[in-house]
Amino acid sequence: MLSSVANAPSFVWSLGAGAMQPLLNGGRIHAEIDLQKSAYGASVANYRQTVLTAFQQVEDGIAGLSVLSTAAQSQDLAVQDAQTALRIANDRYTGGITTYLDVITAQETLLTNQRLATQILGERLITSVYLVKALGGGWDARSLDSIHVTPNWRQALRQ
Repeated sequence: MLSSVANAPSFVWSLGAGAMQPLLNGGRIHAEIDLQKSAYGASVANYRQTVLTAFQQVEDGIAGLSVLSTAAQSQDLAVQDAQTALRIANDRYTGGITTYLDVITAQETLLTNQRLATQILGERLITSVYLVKALGGGWDARSLDSIHVTPNWRQALRQ
């Protein structure tokens, strides 16, 4: 009984201090809540920005492929026309109608058109890779080895 009387004031003080602690820490708790809400808002904003950037990259990739496809078709026609012009220039030279300078000019035009067609093909391949990356896809040598794919240059350059 004596021990319970001796512990009664300490119990009251303990209870009083325990009850006062949330009142004294109230500002810190509210500040911590506000900090967590701000951190959550920043995370949501970062996520939205990431999603919007991904959508923009995909849209840019699709539009780029469309434009490059049209350019490739146009350039293929230019290459065919240059080949025809070279054939005509060769025939005219063989027939003695023109000089060899016309043949050289036609060859130069054909080479220029072929180079441009190759550059457009390269841009299409690069844009395709960027589109796959923007879509979240990807590959590496291990994934190709696991399904026993052995690509060669002819397959890579085929349209």
